[in-house]
Amino acid sequence: MHIPNFVPDRARKRAFMEALVATARRWRGGPALFIGDTNLGRPVFDEENAVFSAHDNAWFDALERAGWRDAFRYLHGDRREYTWYSPNGRNGFRLDEAFVNRKLLPRLVSVRHEWGQPEGGSENRETLSDHAALIVELAG
Repeated sequence: MHIPNFVPDRARKRAFMEALVATARRWRGGPALFIGDTNLGRPVFDEENAVFSAHDNAWFDALERAGWRDAFRYLHGDRREYTWYSPNGRNGFRLDEAFVNRKLLPRLVSVRHEWGQPEGGSENRETLSDHAALIVELAG
């Protein structure tokens, strides 16, 4: 999934956020995962500079109440790790998440972020993408 940023249309992003929570509440299809770039994070834990709001935090809480857990936070608690860095301020944010429902949660093994690097390596973490890959491992 990709949730649009607030710019240029705040209403478009909020509608997407609300639709995702509504889908999570209605889900009855068994083990499931929402994964991708949400352009959201938890205030303090997912940002180097304050940009996330109480509304963002409430969205994470609503997903959790619907039975969907942020896989990274579930396994790593309050650990700070960033998946995107602003090209202007060079400050980091965790914008990429995987949400696992109750039926899939027992199969969650690991969650990690990896910055794509070409053969031979590079110090530039943006060589292949401006986001880190989000890798979720599930037990068979």
